[in-house]
Amino acid sequence: MKDHLIIFDTTMRDGEQSPGAAMTKAEKIRIAKALERLKVDVIEAGFPIASQGDFEAVQAVARLIKDSTVCGLSRTGDADIDRAHEALKDANSFRIHTFIATSPIHMQKKLRMEPDDVFEAAVRAVKRARNYTDNVEFSCEDSSRSDFEFLCRIVEATIDAGATTINLPDTVGYAVPEQYGDFISRIMANVPNSDKAVFSVHCHNDLGLAVGNSLSAVMHGARQVECTINGLGERAGNASLEEIVMAVRTRHDFFPCETRIDATEIMNCSRLVSTITGFPVQPNKAIVGANAFAHESGIHQDGVLKHRETYEIMRAEDVGLNSNRIVLGKLSGRNALRTRLKELGIEFSSEQDMNAAFKRFKDLADRKSEIYDEDLQALVSDAEVETAKEHIKLVSMRVHTETGETPQTHLTLSVDGNERAATSGGDGPVDAAYKAVEQIMGSGVQLQLYSVNAITTGTDSQGEVTVRLERGGRIVNGQGADTDILVASVKAYLNALNKILYPVHREHPQPAN
Repeated sequence: MKDHLIIFDTTMRDGEQSPGAAMTKAEKIRIAKALERLKVDVIEAGFPIASQGDFEAVQAVARLIKDSTVCGLSRTGDADIDRAHEALKDANSFRIHTFIATSPIHMQKKLRMEPDDVFEAAVRAVKRARNYTDNVEFSCEDSSRSDFEFLCRIVEATIDAGATTINLPDTVGYAVPEQYGDFISRIMANVPNSDKAVFSVHCHNDLGLAVGNSLSAVMHGARQVECTINGLGERAGNASLEEIVMAVRTRHDFFPCETRIDATEIMNCSRLVSTITGFPVQPNKAIVGANAFAHESGIHQDGVLKHRETYEIMRAEDVGLNSNRIVLGKLSGRNALRTRLKELGIEFSSEQDMNAAFKRFKDLADRKSEIYDEDLQALVSDAEVETAKEHIKLVSMRVHTETGETPQTHLTLSVDGNERAATSGGDGPVDAAYKAVEQIMGSGVQLQLYSVNAITTGTDSQGEVTVRLERGGRIVNGQGADTDILVASVKAYLNALNKILYPVHREHPQPAN
């Protein structure tokens, strides 16, 4: 019997710390349901004390999810732990995850605490969390740069205090695989009670080594990996869930463990997270990139046609790619749409919401002959934006562009119910449109990113636009999708403006596990 490797997904917590990737409660619920279908062992739903919005999102996920353990993060303070329990207490299965930094640089420069004070805070926090649940995880933030003897002492003490999982994060992505794997095995060998806890790793990708470090740790005794869909996360991101899972599965001859993940749900999760966060997946991304199973070279094509295993170590079907995704069109009825959405894990709370989605589907089908799963994901995400409180809405747009002439865009917006119009020229029609928006709004934002991604293939594909705006140090992403790329561009810009001008209070204390 192989050991069970616990997959701990932190897309909705650490992934959300990517600039502009904050998620609404409804979006977190959609992702949580997708992760449950993926059969993730532990879903870290958020940081309950960070804001009222995050508390409510974690609480909603805890009440909804039945087949995965729902986890909430907390610092070592009593208020943090109590708040985490309050958010999680209705879950079928829950875990409190508490952490404190243990490296000299973090203790001295960030916490302004002496090692003995950190030690006492860690033990006290685990004991308090243990009053609420016997499923407690303790993390030594920046463990890979911590003093080894101090680390062994604090790990032993927190296990004695009741921690059942010990996480040793490579918080700043400093480790390399050989060194990190050896580090994990030495900790386990030098802590007398290490057999009473599962050892976990949480690796960041600053040097591009997050997956390699995680897998090295697994080979040296770690039995939980903390990771995210698409490798989402602050700075360069986290270890990618899909890469960890498929490496262990594909090289089952090498790894002494296995996961319970349903790999056929990987692609759906990847697309959903990309759509919600507005972070496109690079085409050459392992496992889920558009080119992951594409073959351009004639030699490769010839080999694959003769025998697939010549150049493919996995099947596209293994991760949820298949040739039967084009299932809907303008003749498809309400029941066909409802059934396909349910298969994608999308269900509506009311018939009114379903009717609105069906109308949007029919409008899209009139402009696009074949509707893909990716179109449906974008359609639902777009609908959620419209049903949320929108202060600024696009009413109409007229664009004139001609070779050798300056493009002109005339826009009419609804701002808190009042229509306002402006006309502007620009370097291109999108630039002209954004300048027209700013004539009306005068927001003072800085455009940091403009990205266009074709949701599917074909000239009638929906374009999905992501923009990133910054004002006063606050960064938000905005998304919009439409078969007209100019309309999608304006939708995305307005989506971001609604967030930055009318913010929902979210204040992450920025733990950096």
